[in-house]
Amino acid sequence: MSTVKEDSPTSQNSFSFSNGGSPSRSLSRDWSSLLLLRSSSSHYDLQKSNGYDFVAIERSNLVNISKLIIRELIEQSLRFGRTLDSDHVSLLHFFIVIEYILKHRLRLRPKGLLVPRKDLWDILQQIKKYAPGAEDIAASVKELPNIKTQNGRARAWLRIALMQKKLTSYLKILLDHKEELLVGYYEHDALMLSDEATVVVGLLIGLNTIDCNLCLKEDDLDSPQGVIDFSLYLKPTPQLLEESNEQVDNITSALDQKNYVEELNEHLKTTVANLQSKVNSLTDTNKLITQDLAVTKNNLLALHQENRKLREEPENLSTSKTNEKNVDTTEISDDFKVLKTKIQEEKIMRQEAEKELELQMSLKAEMEVAMKLLEKDIHEKQDTIISLRRQLDDIKVINLEMYKKLQDNEASTKHKTELISKLEAKTESMTETIETLETKYRESEMNRAKAEELNRELDRQTAQCEEQTNCVEGDLKVEREWRISLQQNIEHDRDYISKLQNELSQMKIIAQKYATLQQEYYSLKEKCLEQEQTMEELGKQLSTSKLQLSDLKEELGKSKVVGKWTDDRSVTHCKACNKDFNYTRRKHHCRNCGDIFCNSCSDNSVSLPSSARPERVCDDCLVLLMGRNTVM
Repeated sequence: MSTVKEDSPTSQNSFSFSNGGSPSRSLSRDWSSLLLLRSSSSHYDLQKSNGYDFVAIERSNLVNISKLIIRELIEQSLRFGRTLDSDHVSLLHFFIVIEYILKHRLRLRPKGLLVPRKDLWDILQQIKKYAPGAEDIAASVKELPNIKTQNGRARAWLRIALMQKKLTSYLKILLDHKEELLVGYYEHDALMLSDEATVVVGLLIGLNTIDCNLCLKEDDLDSPQGVIDFSLYLKPTPQLLEESNEQVDNITSALDQKNYVEELNEHLKTTVANLQSKVNSLTDTNKLITQDLAVTKNNLLALHQENRKLREEPENLSTSKTNEKNVDTTEISDDFKVLKTKIQEEKIMRQEAEKELELQMSLKAEMEVAMKLLEKDIHEKQDTIISLRRQLDDIKVINLEMYKKLQDNEASTKHKTELISKLEAKTESMTETIETLETKYRESEMNRAKAEELNRELDRQTAQCEEQTNCVEGDLKVEREWRISLQQNIEHDRDYISKLQNELSQMKIIAQKYATLQQEYYSLKEKCLEQEQTMEELGKQLSTSKLQLSDLKEELGKSKVVGKWTDDRSVTHCKACNKDFNYTRRKHHCRNCGDIFCNSCSDNSVSLPSSARPERVCDDCLVLLMGRNTVM
């Protein structure tokens, strides 16, 4: 028995053709050739006895639907150049189709009575035996809190695998190990055990160019996944021809680009070969130079050793000269000269060898710099070659996809021509529906006559309503007059209130001015009283000062003044505390020193020899006079 549920998106009842309205029964019957049939095993046997293998038709329909949806997904991603999210309709349709491809002819219970029930999730979990990356996907799916059913986990697994761009490789693993993983869970005529499965996996390779961003925590993956709207994928023939022409243009442009890239690749290969030959020649020359350097170093070491020996020989000769007195002095001097000439020759040879070594070292440094530059250039060329190879691979993939699209378009055009012939048959059925509509029109005419009678009755009722409205209008006129008079009164009151508010604001300003003037008045009054008091004090002081002046004038002749009498006009501050004089702080002369002090600094009275009564003196003079009195 077939174990696929009745809510299959590819079943006859669940496909929705949303072309602006609900299709008629005749349309659904004729379009049923596109859809998948689901029934019991007895129904399959009946179909086979009639000469039709509807399971094979079902498989081919699933493959064709997947072709349409995958093509639409790739076109939309190339057209808009963005990542596809969970709200994308074609992506949702793809997941629905891939789920039912995997569930096609899946058994409810595997072979064997004691074997427990297995689901799609159990099959997907077995992939981790052959692909270690699938174990991480299964673990992350199990950690999702909002998924509780096996179907929901399988749907989440498919979405994560597509986001990681590993869905194709995982399904290929299932097909490669179908004997171990799939045979016990599917019927013998299931899609996953047939040749169409390899076609589906080949179609899924194109999805590796698409980026998906799916939020699994917000999606309700446990509930059924909805239906497929074929109106998004079935297009009219002129549009298909335009699209095929555009695709042909795209293929030609891609082929031109491919030829250009191949020419550029050949040019780069030749340049790389030339550079490689240059590098090889430079490495050979470098090896020769290093060998020459080693030889010259060995020669230098030998010359150094000979030079040391020659330098040691005269010393040995001098020592032997003292020890052996019988040796002839003339022979030794000749040998010494010969040795000197040899030493000079060795020095010249050494200088020449050092010069050669310096030349060899400079040549080696130049060669190292050239080698580094060449290595850098080679690395850059290798990077460009790698990038160009990648571009070439991408172009090859695009060419394959475009070729597949061309084949799909040719097949779809053939299919569309068949559909057009079917639609012509539909037009004949539509004429019958038009006749039924004409009968309905006659019935509507009868209904219209009845509606006219109802309209007359309604006219009578409207006349009565008009009379009532006339009475109500008279009442409304009276109320309007009252309202107008009330509005006039309100406007008059508002004007009066605005005037009062203006007056009130002016009164507030006047009150503020009055308060400030009153404060100024009180402050001036206080100043005036203070000045009057000071004037009284000044008058008293003047009277006393006049008396004192008269006394002083009398006493001037009698006694000599100790200090010089300072002028009042030249002094502005107290000599002791340096405080400025004003109306309240008056000037006072010290009768001893003659300087001017304030009242607090000269509030002392001492009997002076020049006067019979005590006189005002400053603090310093008080101390001085008190000291004198104590001495006396």
